[in-house]
Amino acid sequence: MDSTDPHVLGPGLLPTPFTAEEIRAATGSGKLIRLLLEGPDGPLGEHVNRFRETDAEGATLDRWAAADPRAVVSHRVTWAELQRHAAFDAGTTSVSTVSLSSPLGDLTCRRYDTHDGVFWFSIDHPGMPVQYESDGMRTTVLSMEQI
Repeated sequence: MDSTDPHVLGPGLLPTPFTAEEIRAATGSGKLIRLLLEGPDGPLGEHVNRFRETDAEGATLDRWAAADPRAVVSHRVTWAELQRHAAFDAGTTSVSTVSLSSPLGDLTCRRYDTHDGVFWFSIDHPGMPVQYESDGMRTTVLSMEQI
């Protein structure tokens, strides 16, 4: 692999689906993401992620359960940190390109099968996985909107 490829964050790591710059560009001046959390026995509820106060380095990330919008947890994240969340070990992870039918539509995704779970990143939606499964739990992106 090319050591100058901005998708490759280090030796032994697979290329990330998006660069920090691609995540920043897709987030724009802000983004609201609605998520559905499901357990083995069914839905657990909806959650919301909101990126605001964006700049060249990162954004403020607010998170809350949709049922309790007063319980917002906020912290600063950088675009590079968000990219690093998708830097998976090449020795224990397989990656493929697959189709996924989701609330966002029929998507072409990069699927990463890791020892921690399975992650689907939509090629057309730089940022967090549009779906992931781990320890019997599934999180699915229901909607994304620019704010």
